[in-house]
Amino acid sequence: MNPPYDGPSFLPGPPIDRTTWEGWRRWCATRNLFIPAPVLTAAEYALKSKRQKRLYDLHRLATHSSLPIDVTPMSERVADAVLARVEDGAFSHKASTRGGIMVNGDGAQGKTETVCEALAVFEETWTALNNHMNPDAMPGTRDLVTPVAYVRCPVKATPISTCQRILDFYGEDYKGMRLEDLVRTVKTAIIEHATRALVIDDITRLKLHREADQDVLDLIREMMSMPVTLILVGVGIPTSGLLREGRRDPKTLEWIYQPIRDRGRSPNDHAAGQHERRFQIVDLDPFRYTDGPEMAAWLDHLARLEGHLRLLNDTEGMLTGSDLPEYLFNRTGGVVGVLEKLIQHGCRRAIEDKSERLTKELFNQFTVTPGDMPDLDAESGEQPKIPPHKPTDGKKKPKGRNTVFDDDGPAAAGEAG
Repeated sequence: MNPPYDGPSFLPGPPIDRTTWEGWRRWCATRNLFIPAPVLTAAEYALKSKRQKRLYDLHRLATHSSLPIDVTPMSERVADAVLARVEDGAFSHKASTRGGIMVNGDGAQGKTETVCEALAVFEETWTALNNHMNPDAMPGTRDLVTPVAYVRCPVKATPISTCQRILDFYGEDYKGMRLEDLVRTVKTAIIEHATRALVIDDITRLKLHREADQDVLDLIREMMSMPVTLILVGVGIPTSGLLREGRRDPKTLEWIYQPIRDRGRSPNDHAAGQHERRFQIVDLDPFRYTDGPEMAAWLDHLARLEGHLRLLNDTEGMLTGSDLPEYLFNRTGGVVGVLEKLIQHGCRRAIEDKSERLTKELFNQFTVTPGDMPDLDAESGEQPKIPPHKPTDGKKKPKGRNTVFDDDGPAAAGEAG
């Protein structure tokens, strides 16, 4: 009797919440443990029973839904900048303020994953250097090492709710605390847990038209006096007011900031200027499809994606052949998250209709919308710029059963799992 499935388990474990210490550590430990479906030829697939085929198809869908975050020249530059800034602060013996870094980019660019992956690498290195112990722990105290803390900015942030989010990460009790007590407890938690990097994601939820938002900005500046490097992640940071109003030079791609004209609108007139001096800002850009290295980088990215596909036809050249590279760039604008969703849609349909191949005609059946990426936060501006698409072949999306998930009924004799 054939086993029901001879591949590794592809079922996901409990949901991971990186905004808690336990969730962050579990993500760091398991982020590379997923085993994709094995590569099979059509002939090898045909030898399997009905039940085995169905389970293999589900494993393929899990593989296409869990495509790895491939390193791009843009994400590598951001990761290097984040690591450099965090390491500069972590290895500094001075009592001076640590410089922070802001990671800016549009939605679905992979900002959060790039930053988290870079900091997971830092955490692994830092804990290994300290033999997985807190080098500053006091005798008789809890020796809990937390080199990295990851939180998200509250939707309507106040200094109190921001402190509470940070303390939630550590699992600290803050019931009944005033703001002064909360700030002091945050500082104590950062020091006692040996935290070297604090990430505040979705920072552009701060619109700065509310006095509370401006107070949070002052709180963030106060946190820079703690022995920790701040990493702020958001969309449209240079024009959000977190720094002075800026524009990007089209030649150098550097941000140019205008002089402060009205200093009476903020409780702290110099806050924006101080943030500009204390924070490095780095952009995570989309791919560009021009002649030279940028086009080569796009083709390399598509070629690596081909290696992750689990279709029964040979996937080499499936995304890089003919005019597919230009077509995919026009469909996605070079945004990695949009490209990933389009490929996921295409692979699912290629499995369902048994074509086992990605083509323009198949991609034309889909329109990727912001609703396809529910993990993006609208409050912070995480709306990806998806180029409009109107299929020109006149074909309509086929109707019918979802042949991957619909049960085929009892297996025929000799095909029992």
